[in-house]
Amino acid sequence: MPSTRRPTYRGGSNASGTGSRPPSGGTGTDVISASKNAADIASGHSKNTQHPQGPADVGSGKVLSFPEPKGKRRRRILLSTIAIVAVLMAGIVAAAVYSPVLALRTVTVEGTKMLTPAQVQAALAPLQGKPLPQISEEEVAALLKPLVQVKGVSAKALPPATLQVHVTERIPVALVKQGKTFQLVDVDGVQLSTTADAASVSLPVIDGGSGTLPKDLFQAITAVLGALPADVLARLSNASAASADAVELKLDDGQTIVWGNAGEKELKARVLSALLKVPADPKNPVKVYDVSVPRHPVTR
Repeated sequence: MPSTRRPTYRGGSNASGTGSRPPSGGTGTDVISASKNAADIASGHSKNTQHPQGPADVGSGKVLSFPEPKGKRRRRILLSTIAIVAVLMAGIVAAAVYSPVLALRTVTVEGTKMLTPAQVQAALAPLQGKPLPQISEEEVAALLKPLVQVKGVSAKALPPATLQVHVTERIPVALVKQGKTFQLVDVDGVQLSTTADAASVSLPVIDGGSGTLPKDLFQAITAVLGALPADVLARLSNASAASADAVELKLDDGQTIVWGNAGEKELKARVLSALLKVPADPKNPVKVYDVSVPRHPVTR
C-alpha cells in the first residue's frame, strides 16, 4: 500500500514563515521531516500486533530432544512387564478359585474300618459344588467332627472335581459293660460303638466290679491296653485295677498278667510279647507273667 506520508519543509530561522522555500543561499537551518496521520498509526499498530517480527518471534524455533537413558528405559520396561504378569497371575488365580470347572463332584474315602465310606461322604455333602481351591482340611475336619470314630483326617484335591479324604480312626481297646450292652472305647475312653455280644469282639472287658470304675483307674487301664500289640490285645479276656499302680490283665486261657502302673508301658509291652512267644512247658505251665518291673520280669 503506498505511504500517505507527506514531506514538509521547515526553515530553521523562519519557523513562522508561510512555508515557502527560501533561497538556496539562506543561512537558516533547513529541516525536512515526515509524519504519519492517525489512520497510518492505527493501521501500523494492527499489523504489528498480528505479525510480530524481530526478537519476539522466538516460539517458532525448534527444540532439541535427547534420548531416554538406557538404564531408565530398561527399568521402565521391567516394571511394566512385572505389572502385566501380576495382573495375569491374579486373573488366573481368581479363575481357579471361583471356576465352576473345579467344583467338587466326587469324594473318595480311605482308612475306614468302623465307619463306611458312605457315612463319611454323607457328612461331607455340604461341600458338593464348592470349588476345590476353597476347600480346606480344617473345613473337612469340622464336618467330620460329629463322627466320634474319626481321630484325624487329611484331604487332598484331585482336579478337576475329586476330593480324596484319608481318615484315621480311633482304635478300640476295650469293652465296658453298661447294663446288657458293651461299649467299645478307645485309649481316651471315647465311646465308639456298642454291642450286645462281647464274644463277637476280640477285646478285653474292663471290669468295674459292682460299681462304676473311677476315672483314674479307667484311664490307667486304657493306657495299658493302648500300648499292647494287636495280637496280645486279642488274647485278653478282661482288665481290672485295684489302684492306678495295680493294673492286672487276664488272658482268655486263664493266665494272669501283673502289669503294675502305666509307667514304661512300651517296654512292658515288648517284654510281655516276648514272654508269650516262649514255648509252653507242660510240666511247668506258666500261670502268671509279672512285667511290673520290665527289666526283671518274672513268670510263675
